[in-house]
This record gives sequence, structure tokens and C-alpha cells, in this order.
Amino acid sequence: MPLIARHCLPLLVILLAAGCAQLPTGELAGAATTAVPAATATVAPPPAAPQIAEAAPAPSAPAEPAVKAPPTDLWERIRAGFTMQSMDTDLVRDWEVRYTAKPEYFARMVERSSHYLFHIVEEIERRKMPAEIALLPMIESAYNPQAYSKAHASGLWQFIPATGQLYGLRQNWWYDGRRDVIAATSAALDYLEKLYAQFGDWELALASYNWGEGAVARAVARNQAKGLPTDYASLTMPAETRNYLPKLMAVKNVIADPARFGIQLASVPNTPYFEIVTVKQHIDVKLAAKFAEMPLDEFKFLNPAHNKQVIKAYAETIVLPRDKVAVFQSNLANHDQPLVSWQAHTVKHGEKPEKIAAKYGMSVTQLKQVNNIGSNNNFRVGQPLLVPVKAGVEPNLPDLPAAPVSLPKAYKAARSKNAKRNIKAGSKPAVKQAVAKRKPAKTAKAPVRTATRNGKPVSTLVATQSSR
Repeated sequence: MPLIARHCLPLLVILLAAGCAQLPTGELAGAATTAVPAATATVAPPPAAPQIAEAAPAPSAPAEPAVKAPPTDLWERIRAGFTMQSMDTDLVRDWEVRYTAKPEYFARMVERSSHYLFHIVEEIERRKMPAEIALLPMIESAYNPQAYSKAHASGLWQFIPATGQLYGLRQNWWYDGRRDVIAATSAALDYLEKLYAQFGDWELALASYNWGEGAVARAVARNQAKGLPTDYASLTMPAETRNYLPKLMAVKNVIADPARFGIQLASVPNTPYFEIVTVKQHIDVKLAAKFAEMPLDEFKFLNPAHNKQVIKAYAETIVLPRDKVAVFQSNLANHDQPLVSWQAHTVKHGEKPEKIAAKYGMSVTQLKQVNNIGSNNNFRVGQPLLVPVKAGVEPNLPDLPAAPVSLPKAYKAARSKNAKRNIKAGSKPAVKQAVAKRKPAKTAKAPVRTATRNGKPVSTLVATQSSR
């Protein structure tokens, strides 16, 4: 036994030591650990810090494209919007010479356009139309909103009464929407868009604006039937329409490079010139100009749609330079006197001019002057007249229709008559050459009616004009 004990004692010591090594050390630290046999236990080195790969630099965001500042000059903006194909013809060169031969005329046209051009360019760009359209009033009216032709075409865009009504331009005794620059511009662009949709070509659309879409459609059909091209240059058309597009292209060329033609083109700021003010009360034109602290002629130039000396408060508006709006509204708010000093009087059966004039404290001469009646013209029953308002009396401002008009016979004939030259198949180059060399239309005069003066016949002459 002692021998066995002596041999076993070292083993017992080893076992006791191993048992002590297995005691959970976590009891002292308050946390459990996993037992590891002493024979295999090793002290593990602290884990190495994870190697974080160096991130590649993030791709930089694409640089924002530099926003180009809008041009300060409106002509630069217009030039950037030219999209119509240029024309290189004798007629274009002829009209370039004509327009630049009188620099003072071109300068007046540019000066007038400066009042309305920004508004028109804004509308054209909004509709994505060629910027050349902004120059069309130079061809139609020399940018004069008061322009009126013998064919009764009126305003900046030269609408005749029927077409104006078709495109929503109200016309009555007090107001003519054809001369309202805001309303007429919208109507003209509507019409041009319709024509472009019909023909798919701006040259034919412009020819239709001058000649009429029916006439252009018939000219196209005639060429199609003969197997001929149907572009603007190939159609047979009146001289006025033949010159219409070359005139526009000539003006475009001058605007595009005025120095080449020796023209000093006055700068037009690329900012709005006017603001629109809604009229909520009837007001005299003269008083409205006074409130705006503007010369009467300048006020009328900006507001030519108002036919009489009273602006009626329908849904009508007035146009004022931007720097005049505040003073106008202030003066209007502080005014405590009547705003209207004129009213309408309708001629009754048996009323003599002398009686009407005396009733309103006027002379017959004054009565005729106020109503633009010639010295030899007679008053007719039912005719409305503008007369003063008596103090303390409510003005009589009834809705009155516009005076009826009819197109002169000479104008109708010029619109419907085509050129006499017949186009033959296979002669396209000769036709184009002949068409290109036609001279601009001259003002044609023809008697349209016979009147009597002092018992003798009098021939009244009417000049044909471009119109809608």
C-alpha cells in the first residue's frame, strides 16, 4: 500500500492541479467563460485591429452647367430664335435696298416696335414658333397699332373685321380688339399656328396669312395636279403675296446684321415695357392719361383699341409703362370727381344736327369734329354720336355695335385674281426665275362705287392693301 501510495502521489498532485485550473474564473469577474483544458490552454494574443481598406475617393458630382445670363438686348434674343430657311433671291435683295434706303423710316419702325416687342417675343417663344414671326408686324403695319387700310384691315397684325371676329377679337362702337395689341397678338399667333398645322410649312402659312388659306390651298392643288412642286417659290400667286415673304426675309437680314447694311439698330432692352391694368370703372381717355402722368398721344398709342373718348369698363384693360402703374392707381384712388364727361346719343327720326348740338351745349362744327364726321356728311337715323354729359347726370353708355363695313370691290378682285402666267410641266426653272423677278406690287386704284355730289357723279377710288 505504501508503495502504491508513493507511486500514485505524483499523479494525485497533478490531478488536483488540473482540477484547480478548471475553476471558472468568471465568478470573480461576475461573468461566465468557457473552460479550456490546462494541457491545451494558451494565452491568445489580442485580436489585431481589422484592416480597413482605404476607400477610393467618391466620384465628384458632375459640375452644374453654367447658366448663361439672358441677353440684355432683345435683338440678340431674337437673332438666336431665327429658324426659317434664308432666301437668296432678287426680290429679297430688292427689298433689302428698299428698307435700308431710308434709315429714318427703319428707325421709326424700330422705335415703335420697342413698346411691344418683348411681349410678342415672349408669346412666340412660349409657343415655340420661329422668331421671324416677331418681325411680321414690320411688314404688316410698320409696327403701328393704329394702322388702318382701305380694305378695313386694322391694327398691328392687320385683321379685317370678319377674321378678327373669327379669332375672338370683339369689335363694337367703343372698342376694337383688332387694335388691342395684347388680344390681337394672341389672335394672330393662333391663326398662324392653325395655318402651319394646315400646310406644315411656315412659308405657305405666311402666304396664307396674306392671301388666304383657301387661295393657297387651291394653288397647291393646281400644282399637284400638274405634277409640279408645291413650295412657296413654285406657286402662282398675286404680286403682293409673291413679295410678302421676301419682304420679311429682307427685314430679317437687316436685323441679323445691321452693320452690313449701314443701319444703326437702336437697342431694345430685354425687359417688359408695359403692364396691363384692368379697368373697373368707365373713365375718359384723357383723364386716364392724366392719372398716368403721360402725354395723351403716348397713352393713345399704347391703348389704340378704345375708339371713343371713353374707356368702357367691360373686361377691358389699359396698357401702361411699368413705371406709370403706381402713380395711375394712386391718382385714381384719390380722385373724387366724375370719371366720365362723355356719353352716347342716338339720332332719332326728325332730329337735326343743330337741335342735337344745342341740346348738349355744342356747335354743329364741334359735334362733327368730335364724331369725325366730314363737313359734307349728313346725320342718319340710328347713328350714335358722342356728346358731353351734363353735370350731375348719369352718363348714357349703352352697348353699341361697330359700324358695318364691306370690302372694296378692287380689294376682292386683287385677292382672288391669280397671275396670268401659266405654268407648264417641265418648265420649273423658267417659272421660278420668272416669279423671282416680279416687281413688288404697286398700289392699284379702281373705282368701287359711284356717289353723287351736287347732283353730279363722283368716282370714289380705293387702294388695295395687304390685310387679313
